[in-house]
Formats: sequence, structure tokens, C-alpha cells
Amino acid sequence: MTIQNQPEVQDQYEAYPYPSRDPRDEKKRLITGSPSNLAELNHYLFSGNRDFSQPFRALVAGGGTGDATIMLAQQLADASPDGKGHEGQVTYLDLSSASRKIAEARAKERGLTNITFMNGSLLDLPGFGLEAFDYIDCCGVLHHLNEPKDGLKALTSVLKEEGGMGLMVYGKYGREGVYEMQSLLRDLGKNCTTLSEQITLTRRLLEKIPASNSFHRNPFVIDHKASDAELVDLLLHSCDRAYTVPEVIELVSSASLNIASFIEPIRYQLETYLKDPKLQQSSVGLSRMEKAAVAEKLASNMKLHMFYVTRKKNTIADLSTTDRSKMETLIPIFRDMSAQQLSNNLKKTTTLKSNLDGVPLNLPLPRLASAIALRCDGRKNLSNIYAELRELDQRLEWSIFAQQFEIFFKTFNNLNHLFLRR
Repeated sequence: MTIQNQPEVQDQYEAYPYPSRDPRDEKKRLITGSPSNLAELNHYLFSGNRDFSQPFRALVAGGGTGDATIMLAQQLADASPDGKGHEGQVTYLDLSSASRKIAEARAKERGLTNITFMNGSLLDLPGFGLEAFDYIDCCGVLHHLNEPKDGLKALTSVLKEEGGMGLMVYGKYGREGVYEMQSLLRDLGKNCTTLSEQITLTRRLLEKIPASNSFHRNPFVIDHKASDAELVDLLLHSCDRAYTVPEVIELVSSASLNIASFIEPIRYQLETYLKDPKLQQSSVGLSRMEKAAVAEKLASNMKLHMFYVTRKKNTIADLSTTDRSKMETLIPIFRDMSAQQLSNNLKKTTTLKSNLDGVPLNLPLPRLASAIALRCDGRKNLSNIYAELRELDQRLEWSIFAQQFEIFFKTFNNLNHLFLRR
């Protein structure tokens, strides 16, 4: 996560590699998340059509201590015929040697051999002579560039025509108080000669900060509590900006790209926050992205924006087809959820309860929710699932099943838990 021609940023990540990780932890768990989960990116960028047992080239630009690199490399290795993946399948790029060292140690702990490690700036990608990539992950990097648009154009230059990217930038409203705190620390830290002294000052200030302070009152920004690396990244960064939804759209458009979807989709849907029919009527005529911008203002809790982008439009796998034979071939697959456990949890409820950083959700579920969940194992397609349910109830018609599955899928996909592949 270090940036060319910004030596103070590079020095920061050499001294405090981010995020803080211990390679020995790889023996206990694989860190997963969004973007870059294979089922997820296949759903949003490739209409569920990619076969990851075949060669698939991924770039992690600004790889830091390796979260996305390790996640992608492990998933791709698991999907390959020999369990090892293809040579050079994932390329890690970062300026920080200290961060790279940690990422390499994590890969070694896992025995991953399908990663190419490189030191360098993403701004120099056009001149590296690399083969184009199917997929690019770039999270937490563009907003630390002096010219983010130049960074996105550099990424686009090494993206295959039919490829896509998973990006993350900071969100403006959810980071309320962060930039005021950064400014305050610059004022108070003028006599600090080292980053270590600034950290000590910051820790002391946070213990004494008035309850009225906007940063203190923001419950969504807690990164600084994890370690010094997280504190430096949040409060002592020398180059840092945040985006609103319209600004994200402008950034993406500057590279002639389209937003396939924000993650999680439900956060950017106006109906998540507007329950009053009269208020909902006021949004009639707004485009999907205009509604997303209004939803962001209503929620005021998004501290970051994750989203998938592509040159093409309509790359998302969906159920909007009148052709039953095409719908039957779709395979629903959960991300990081146990179908058996979820099915058990849904047996005694007609609603799914969740919470979006202070926004409670009560989402209605169809009658067959538990039975459908049990069969979403990533192998059965909708034809198989329907056949099994029909064995239990001969009266079940395809039209009823399709309607119930659509409600089930929409609920869990909006929460970014369920995807489709072919």
C-alpha cells in the first residue's frame, strides 16, 4: 500500500506494515472477505461463467501484508486440478519491502507456489511488460495516491478487455471526525521528530479526548484500536482522502469503466432506509446510482466503499430470464456460510434479522427458505434442488419454487452471502 513519489508514505509502510499480520496465524485460519472471493467476483464480473480450474491471472496492486494475495492464491490453488494452482497465477505488487516480507512468509506457511512477488508502484504498471490480467484487486490504495485517477488508469492498462476489478476506497460520511483528528494531530505533533513520537502523542490524546469530539462520537471507526500499524494508517497518514458515491462514480468513469455492483448491495438500496411509502414516492425517477447516493447520505455510516468494476455492462449473474432451461442450470453458492447451519437456523423463523452498523434489518423469508438453504451446497443447480423438493411435495410446481427461490436469493445476495454460477 505504498505509493511512488510519496516517500513519506513508503517510509510509513516500511516502519508499520499494514495491516498487522503474524504469518504463524496461517496455520489456524484463512482470512477471507470482499472483494476477491472467487464465488463473489465470478457472480458480479463474469455472470457466473468462469471455471477457476482453468488458468486465471490475478493482480493484487498494493498487496500490503498479503490478505487479498493469500486469499486469492489459496482459493485458486484449491480450485485447480492438482491443488497447487498455475504458475504465476497471482501477482503481488507493493513498494514496501517490509510488507512483502510478511506476505511471502504467509505464503510459505501455506505452501503456496502460485504467487509472483514484485516490488514496485502500480503507477508504473504500463511499463512492466506484464501479461494482461483477468482480475485486479486494489483495496485501500487509490485514496492514498496524489492522483487517484492516474492510478486507476494504470490498472486499467493491464486489465483484459473482458476482465474486471475489485476496488475499495474510503467513504466520506462514515469517517466523520477522522480528518479533523488528523489535522489536530498535525497541529499538536509539530515538535515530534519521529513517527514513534507521534504514535505516543496520539495514544495519550485519545485517552483525554472530550466526549463531544466528532471522532470520539463516531462508533464506526475503531481501526486504530488494533495496533500501531492501524493507528498510523487511520490517523497519521500523510496522504488520505475519502469519497462519496458520486465521487466514486466519477473516479470509475474517468477510466471508462462501469460499476457492476457495490458491496454489500443492500447498503446502497434506498428501500433499506426509506420505509415510508410517501418518502419512497419521492425517489421515483432516480437512477440506480442516484438512489445509491441518497442511501449513502441517509445511512451516514459507510466508512468505505467496496465495488466491482468492468468495461462491460450487465456482467452480473441473475435470475431475470423467462427461459426455464437457462434458470435451471444456475448453481447457488454461499460465501463463508454453512448451508446446514443456516437451514437449521431458518426452520423456526419467517424473517432474517441483521444489522448494518446501527441500521436494524428484518427481511421476510419465503416458506421454503430452510429447505432451499440446505441444498445450496455449491454443487446442485436449481433443477436438482427443485427435483429434491418435489420429492418431498409432489404438489410443488416449478413456478412456485422459482418465485420462492427468487425471494430467498434476493435476500441473501443483497447481504452478499449468496451468489450464482453456471
